[in-house]
Amino acid sequence: MQLTPNMKSDVDILLQEEGMLAETEAIAIKRVIAYQIEEEMKAQNLTKTKMAEMMNTSRAVVNRLLNPKNSSLTLNTLEAATHALGKRLNISIVYFYFPLFIEDEGERVSVYLTPDP
Repeated sequence: MQLTPNMKSDVDILLQEEGMLAETEAIAIKRVIAYQIEEEMKAQNLTKTKMAEMMNTSRAVVNRLLNPKNSSLTLNTLEAATHALGKRLNISIVYFYFPLFIEDEGERVSVYLTPDP
């Protein structure tokens, strides 16, 4: 199956069917956030202890923030971290494409419906 910009992969379809897509996406997002913050800390030669001081929090909070497997993250923590790094937090809400499954000559086919903007 060839993907177009409006389509998702077979893996996305499987995760959606199993009810695991949202959780999987949340884990992936957290991993990216942890990676970006850790890389910026390295670029600025900041230790976890120094980062915690700059965020006015504990080192345990920084450890949770940098742990890609820990998904308990608040906007306040993210804002404090980005501010401490001299960065700005940017969050956006984007369209989600809903799969519709249909039968075509006995074969299951997925079609993605795009919400009107």
